[in-house]
Amino acid sequence: MKICIYGAGAIGGYMAVMLKRGGADVSIVARGAHLDAIRQNGLKLLVDGTEIIERMPATSKPGELGVQDYVIVTLKAHQAWQVAEDMTPLLGKDTAVVTAQNGLPWWYFHGLGPSVADLRLQSVDPDNRQWNAIGPERVIGATVYPATEISGPGVIKHIYGNQFGLGEPDCSNSERVSRLAAVMEAGGLKTRFYDDIRNDIWVKLWGNLCFNPISALTGATLDIVATDPGTRTLARNMMLEAQAIGEKFGATFRVDVERRIDGAAGVGAHRTSMLQDVDKGRAIELDALLTSVQEMGRLCDVDTPFIDSVLALAQQMGRVRGLYPTFPEVVEAKLVMAS
Repeated sequence: MKICIYGAGAIGGYMAVMLKRGGADVSIVARGAHLDAIRQNGLKLLVDGTEIIERMPATSKPGELGVQDYVIVTLKAHQAWQVAEDMTPLLGKDTAVVTAQNGLPWWYFHGLGPSVADLRLQSVDPDNRQWNAIGPERVIGATVYPATEISGPGVIKHIYGNQFGLGEPDCSNSERVSRLAAVMEAGGLKTRFYDDIRNDIWVKLWGNLCFNPISALTGATLDIVATDPGTRTLARNMMLEAQAIGEKFGATFRVDVERRIDGAAGVGAHRTSMLQDVDKGRAIELDALLTSVQEMGRLCDVDTPFIDSVLALAQQMGRVRGLYPTFPEVVEAKLVMAS
């Protein structure tokens, strides 16, 4: 089984090593010092005090790798949009593309039925770039739960977790998902199949859409955001707005709001990914986590005053710091005109 990990950062690098150990023919697309180190020394994974090194083809040019059985995209949502056309040399007639990103995916409405067949999420896929270059029929949806980090060029540190959710956009139980799950399990990655992967995407996004921007705006860690009366109430109201939107499009939420917030509080003094990006001067993943939810609210006529307010503040903060927008200015201008 030929699997390309497109974006071998913290999660992608972890998956690459584990899949290789499970017997897959793994290659990776990376760049910069990280790519140079992998080429020279192999990809190193630090897990439970053990150092694992796997060597595999690594390049910044996808055309060098040929057609794959699976392409697992572990870039951030806006980065995946930028490289959509670059990915095409990897795609054959039966290639599946696994979208392993946070937030609402660009293919969300594919397979949901004729009433929404013509809808597209422009906030995560401006000009339908991924829809046209990749095609929603290739997609396998995924949710990612492990915590990992890049310790240095070519070195990935596993912190905790090995759980991944998988599912087809059309809610079918397909052979291609079963085959992928088998090789992931062989490599020590735990998988769970969902009849509708969107439900799990919403449960994970439910926390990210509020905790990430609130923490980025305040500098507070997750435990504080989830327990301070003011920010907890704000997060709860944002989550209730999002739940109303998800349910309008048929999603179900397997936990209630208070339990979800309590779970986040239990994680402790964690710095959310968006807060870390702000601290390090990296582009913030705001559109996939929050703008997309606002867009879906407008599509189904659900008012989102709390989401709107936090999004406006986070967008302004991002612009002031030069961390947003993550799409070209011309694209954002088109979105504003269309709203």
